[in-house]
Amino acid sequence: MRVGVVTFPGSLDDRDAQRAIRIAGATPVPLWHADTDLKKVDAVVLPGGFSYGDYLRCGAIARFAPIMESIITRANDGMPLLGICNGFQILCESHLLPGALVRNHELHFRCRDQRISIKNNETSWTRGYALNQEIVVPLKNGEGSFQCDDTVLEMLENENRIVARYVGRNPNGSRNKIAGITNERGNIVGLMPHPEHAVEDLTGPGTDGLPFFTSLLMQVVNA
Repeated sequence: MRVGVVTFPGSLDDRDAQRAIRIAGATPVPLWHADTDLKKVDAVVLPGGFSYGDYLRCGAIARFAPIMESIITRANDGMPLLGICNGFQILCESHLLPGALVRNHELHFRCRDQRISIKNNETSWTRGYALNQEIVVPLKNGEGSFQCDDTVLEMLENENRIVARYVGRNPNGSRNKIAGITNERGNIVGLMPHPEHAVEDLTGPGTDGLPFFTSLLMQVVNA
Protein backbone atom coordinates (compact mmCIF):
# COMPACT_ATOMS: atom_id res chain seq x y z
CA MET A 1 0.00 0.00 0.00
CA ARG A 2 1.22 3.49 -0.90
CA VAL A 3 0.43 6.18 1.67
CA GLY A 4 1.06 9.82 0.81
CA VAL A 5 2.30 12.33 3.39
CA VAL A 6 1.84 15.99 2.51
CA THR A 7 4.52 18.55 3.32
CA PHE A 8 3.28 22.12 3.71
CA PRO A 9 5.50 25.11 4.52
CA GLY A 10 5.80 24.77 8.30
CA SER A 11 5.08 21.03 8.54
CA LEU A 12 7.09 19.46 11.37
CA ASP A 13 5.96 15.87 11.58
CA ASP A 14 5.90 14.78 7.95
CA ARG A 15 9.04 12.65 8.30
CA ASP A 16 7.73 11.13 11.52
CA ALA A 17 4.54 10.16 9.70
CA GLN A 18 6.55 8.65 6.86
CA ARG A 19 8.57 6.62 9.35
CA ALA A 20 5.42 5.37 11.09
CA ILE A 21 3.97 4.28 7.75
CA ARG A 22 7.19 2.45 6.89
CA ILE A 23 7.27 0.67 10.26
CA ALA A 24 3.64 -0.34 9.75
CA GLY A 25 4.64 -2.11 6.53
CA ALA A 26 3.34 0.33 3.92
CA THR A 27 5.25 2.57 1.50
CA PRO A 28 5.38 6.27 2.39
CA VAL A 29 5.12 8.65 -0.57
CA PRO A 30 6.13 12.31 -0.05
CA LEU A 31 3.60 14.78 -1.48
CA TRP A 32 4.33 18.51 -1.95
CA HIS A 33 1.70 21.15 -1.12
CA ALA A 34 2.11 22.98 -4.45
CA ASP A 35 1.54 19.89 -6.61
CA THR A 36 -1.75 18.32 -7.65
CA ASP A 37 -0.51 14.81 -8.48
CA LEU A 38 -1.21 12.29 -5.72
CA LYS A 39 1.21 9.80 -7.30
CA LYS A 40 -1.28 6.93 -7.24
CA VAL A 41 -1.37 6.69 -3.45
CA ASP A 42 -3.99 4.59 -1.69
CA ALA A 43 -4.30 6.85 1.36
CA VAL A 44 -3.04 10.22 2.61
CA VAL A 45 -1.80 11.60 5.93
CA LEU A 46 -1.89 15.33 6.67
CA PRO A 47 0.84 15.71 9.33
CA GLY A 48 1.25 17.97 12.32
CA GLY A 49 3.10 21.26 12.45
CA PHE A 50 2.32 24.87 11.65
CA SER A 51 1.31 24.97 7.99
CA TYR A 52 1.90 28.43 6.52
CA GLY A 53 2.86 29.65 9.99
CA ASP A 54 -0.71 29.23 11.25
CA TYR A 55 -1.50 32.67 9.81
CA LEU A 56 -5.18 33.69 9.77
CA ARG A 57 -6.24 30.45 11.53
CA CYS A 58 -4.57 27.08 11.91
CA GLY A 59 -5.04 25.23 8.63
CA ALA A 60 -6.91 28.09 6.96
CA ILE A 61 -4.32 28.69 4.24
CA ALA A 62 -3.34 25.04 3.80
CA ARG A 63 -6.93 24.29 2.90
CA PHE A 64 -6.33 26.19 -0.38
CA ALA A 65 -3.05 24.46 -1.28
CA PRO A 66 -3.18 22.92 -4.79
CA ILE A 67 -2.66 19.40 -3.39
CA MET A 68 -5.81 19.74 -1.28
CA GLU A 69 -8.10 19.93 -4.31
CA SER A 70 -6.96 16.45 -5.36
CA ILE A 71 -7.11 15.14 -1.80
CA ILE A 72 -10.63 16.45 -1.19
CA THR A 73 -11.89 14.85 -4.39
CA ARG A 74 -10.31 11.46 -3.61
CA ALA A 75 -11.39 11.53 0.05
CA ASN A 76 -14.97 12.25 -0.93
CA ASP A 77 -14.73 9.18 -3.18
CA GLY A 78 -13.65 7.03 -0.22
CA MET A 79 -9.85 7.30 -0.03
CA PRO A 80 -8.62 6.94 3.58
CA LEU A 81 -7.40 10.30 4.91
CA LEU A 82 -5.88 10.96 8.34
CA GLY A 83 -5.26 14.46 9.70
CA ILE A 84 -3.02 14.64 12.77
CA CYS A 85 -3.03 17.82 14.89
CA ASN A 86 -2.49 20.55 12.26
CA GLY A 87 -3.84 18.01 9.78
CA PHE A 88 -7.04 17.77 11.86
CA GLN A 89 -7.30 21.56 11.71
CA ILE A 90 -6.91 21.44 7.92
CA LEU A 91 -9.66 18.81 7.64
CA CYS A 92 -12.05 21.07 9.54
CA GLU A 93 -11.08 24.12 7.49
CA SER A 94 -11.68 22.03 4.35
CA HIS A 95 -15.15 21.06 5.63
CA LEU A 96 -14.25 17.40 5.35
CA LEU A 97 -14.97 17.20 9.08
CA PRO A 98 -17.30 19.41 11.13
CA GLY A 99 -16.33 21.74 13.94
CA ALA A 100 -13.17 23.73 14.58
CA LEU A 101 -9.99 23.60 16.65
CA VAL A 102 -9.44 26.74 18.74
CA ARG A 103 -7.06 28.00 21.44
CA ASN A 104 -6.72 25.72 24.45
CA HIS A 105 -9.04 26.76 27.26
CA GLU A 106 -6.22 27.88 29.57
CA LEU A 107 -4.28 29.45 26.66
CA HIS A 108 -1.28 27.22 27.29
CA PHE A 109 0.59 25.06 24.78
CA ARG A 110 0.19 21.44 25.93
CA CYS A 111 3.02 18.95 25.46
CA ARG A 112 2.64 15.65 27.30
CA ASP A 113 2.03 11.95 26.95
CA GLN A 114 -1.74 11.69 26.84
CA ARG A 115 -4.05 8.78 27.57
CA ILE A 116 -6.99 8.49 25.19
CA SER A 117 -9.77 5.94 24.76
CA ILE A 118 -10.72 4.57 21.33
CA LYS A 119 -14.47 5.02 20.91
CA ASN A 120 -14.89 3.93 17.28
CA ASN A 121 -12.80 1.04 15.95
CA GLU A 122 -14.64 0.73 12.64
CA THR A 123 -12.84 3.48 10.70
CA SER A 124 -10.08 2.98 8.14
CA TRP A 125 -7.57 4.12 10.76
CA THR A 126 -8.75 2.40 13.96
CA ARG A 127 -9.57 -1.19 13.00
CA GLY A 128 -6.48 -2.36 14.85
CA TYR A 129 -7.83 -1.29 18.23
CA ALA A 130 -10.36 -2.83 20.57
CA LEU A 131 -13.41 -0.75 21.41
CA ASN A 132 -12.72 1.40 24.49
CA GLN A 133 -9.05 0.45 24.43
CA GLU A 134 -6.96 3.03 26.27
CA ILE A 135 -3.66 4.04 24.70
CA VAL A 136 -0.93 6.59 25.43
CA VAL A 137 0.36 8.88 22.67
CA PRO A 138 2.03 12.31 22.74
CA LEU A 139 -0.07 15.47 22.65
CA LYS A 140 1.40 18.83 21.62
CA ASN A 141 -0.80 21.74 20.63
CA GLY A 142 -1.79 25.29 21.39
CA GLU A 143 -5.03 25.25 19.37
CA GLY A 144 -6.31 21.78 20.11
CA SER A 145 -9.67 22.50 21.68
CA PHE A 146 -12.38 20.89 19.53
CA GLN A 147 -15.50 23.05 19.45
CA CYS A 148 -18.83 22.78 17.65
CA ASP A 149 -22.43 23.79 18.22
CA ASP A 150 -24.88 21.61 20.10
CA THR A 151 -26.49 20.26 16.93
CA VAL A 152 -23.17 19.02 15.53
CA LEU A 153 -22.17 17.60 18.91
CA GLU A 154 -25.42 15.65 19.13
CA MET A 155 -24.88 14.35 15.59
CA LEU A 156 -21.32 13.21 16.36
CA GLU A 157 -22.47 11.44 19.52
CA ASN A 158 -25.55 9.79 18.00
CA GLU A 159 -23.80 8.65 14.81
CA ASN A 160 -20.79 7.13 16.59
CA ARG A 161 -18.42 9.57 14.92
CA ILE A 162 -16.24 10.27 17.94
CA VAL A 163 -13.07 8.27 17.35
CA ALA A 164 -11.26 9.01 20.60
CA ARG A 165 -11.74 10.84 23.89
CA TYR A 166 -9.24 12.12 26.42
CA VAL A 167 -9.00 10.07 29.61
CA GLY A 168 -8.77 11.95 32.88
CA ARG A 169 -8.39 15.72 32.90
CA ASN A 170 -9.42 17.44 29.67
CA PRO A 171 -6.06 18.83 28.44
CA ASN A 172 -7.38 21.58 26.15
CA GLY A 173 -11.07 22.10 26.86
CA SER A 174 -12.48 20.10 23.94
CA ARG A 175 -16.21 19.52 24.07
CA ASN A 176 -17.04 16.16 25.64
CA LYS A 177 -13.28 15.43 25.86
CA ILE A 178 -13.17 14.81 22.10
CA ALA A 179 -9.67 13.93 20.84
CA GLY A 180 -10.67 12.77 17.36
CA ILE A 181 -13.65 12.40 15.05
CA THR A 182 -14.54 10.75 11.75
CA ASN A 183 -16.82 11.42 8.82
CA GLU A 184 -20.00 9.42 8.26
CA ARG A 185 -18.25 6.99 5.91
CA GLY A 186 -15.36 6.31 8.29
CA ASN A 187 -12.55 6.90 5.80
CA ILE A 188 -11.61 10.38 7.08
CA VAL A 189 -10.27 10.77 10.61
CA GLY A 190 -9.01 13.84 12.43
CA LEU A 191 -6.97 13.29 15.59
CA MET A 192 -5.34 15.90 17.81
CA PRO A 193 -2.78 13.64 19.61
CA HIS A 194 0.19 12.26 17.64
CA PRO A 195 0.15 8.47 17.04
CA GLU A 196 3.18 8.77 14.71
CA HIS A 197 5.30 9.60 17.76
CA ALA A 198 4.37 6.33 19.48
CA VAL A 199 5.42 3.60 17.08
CA GLU A 200 8.76 2.51 18.60
CA ASP A 201 9.71 1.59 22.15
CA LEU A 202 13.08 3.33 21.74
CA THR A 203 11.78 6.81 20.91
CA GLY A 204 8.34 7.19 22.43
CA PRO A 205 5.95 6.20 25.18
CA GLY A 206 5.60 2.74 23.60
CA THR A 207 3.96 1.60 20.39
CA ASP A 208 0.32 2.43 21.13
CA GLY A 209 0.08 4.68 18.06
CA LEU A 210 1.16 2.07 15.53
CA PRO A 211 -2.31 0.52 14.95
CA PHE A 212 -3.50 3.81 13.44
CA PHE A 213 -1.21 2.93 10.53
CA THR A 214 -1.43 -0.87 10.49
CA SER A 215 -5.23 -0.55 10.39
CA LEU A 216 -4.90 0.50 6.75
CA LEU A 217 -3.22 -2.80 5.91
CA MET A 218 -5.99 -4.69 7.72
CA GLN A 219 -8.43 -2.94 5.42
CA VAL A 220 -6.59 -4.28 2.38
CA VAL A 221 -6.52 -7.82 3.79
CA ASN A 222 -10.24 -7.70 4.57
CA ALA A 223 -11.19 -6.20 1.21
